Amino acid sequence: MKKVYLDNASTTQIRPEVVQEMAKILLEDYGNPSSTHSLGRNAKRILELSRKAIAKELNVSSQEIIFTSCGTEANNWILRSAVKDLKVKRIITSKIEHHSVLYTIQALQEEFDIQVDYVAVKSDGKINVTNLVEMLSQETKTLVSLMHVNNEIGTVLNIEKVGQICKQYNALFHSDMVQSIGKTEIDLQLIPVDFVVASAHKFHGPKGVGFAYVRKNSGLQPLFYGGEQEKGLRSGTEAVHQIAGMAKALELSYSNLETERNHILDLKNYLIAQLELEFSGFKINGTQDDFYTILNIILPFLDDKTAMILFHLDMKGIAVSRGSACQSGSVKPSHVLAEMLSEEDLKKPNLRISFSHYNNKEDLDLLIEALKNLR
Repeated sequence: MKKVYLDNASTTQIRPEVVQEMAKILLEDYGNPSSTHSLGRNAKRILELSRKAIAKELNVSSQEIIFTSCGTEANNWILRSAVKDLKVKRIITSKIEHHSVLYTIQALQEEFDIQVDYVAVKSDGKINVTNLVEMLSQETKTLVSLMHVNNEIGTVLNIEKVGQICKQYNALFHSDMVQSIGKTEIDLQLIPVDFVVASAHKFHGPKGVGFAYVRKNSGLQPLFYGGEQEKGLRSGTEAVHQIAGMAKALELSYSNLETERNHILDLKNYLIAQLELEFSGFKINGTQDDFYTILNIILPFLDDKTAMILFHLDMKGIAVSRGSACQSGSVKPSHVLAEMLSEEDLKKPNLRISFSHYNNKEDLDLLIEALKNLR
């Protein structure tokens, strides 16, 4: 039975070139980058070359890239330090953010008694920018935290516009770019954003490593303490092989971006056409023009199909999800869809199908066939 992997928004298949790069470093460049001997100095050189390579892709200074273990850690660190150390008194976010943002903000609200406001979300999953402007008219030290590409439905924030608005009102701007970095062109010199978060395993790199872009002189303080690694902001011996793998994955993602994006767009449009043909009444959550790697749909099936749909597809060798991988084992409706959909639509089976360049039309035909058997 052929395995069909259509859950690339949760994690991606690592590129062979990345594995080769990491294997070489594990075997040959095993020094601690904080050591002063030659093995340590060589590891440090690899670390700093990786930092420069990542900074170059985003058009920032290498000093502004801080390595972390993942996007969740980076989100926790940035939000907590903004409140504790930068004296932010208010956070504006939305109810469709990743839980690493939402739950951190809830904890900070309880601990520091900060003001938390949620910007309105339209029925297509887009942020109501007019509502954001109204909220920012208050004169309180504020941080805005809004993700670039929603990880469940693929809606895209107009990040340049939101950045300009935040700058106009002297608000700090933090954006979780985990779903967009490596998959679309990003020039951080053109976006007034203070903090950005990325995770390597979303762009065909290794799990367990990510990075934060922290605009210079931000004043952020460490989440935890130890050595002086990462300019004293993120202590602990750096995972050199993972960091080098992440840099290699990002470089390959951007050098192949146009070809791979066109391939994936063709696949997405093909799947939408097949769904229209076979499942009259299916709906797209968000719009057809949302981010090219994600398609979130409601299927015109009876309510009793909702709980078991992932299990049946898995039995056919097809991997998809019902939302964020962090909660896809739950039969509760997605917190993202709960903000957008009617009670009736929330009860219907929904799927998040997310693509990569490793997919082909045969994968999608197998998915359609499996769904037809479920009717």
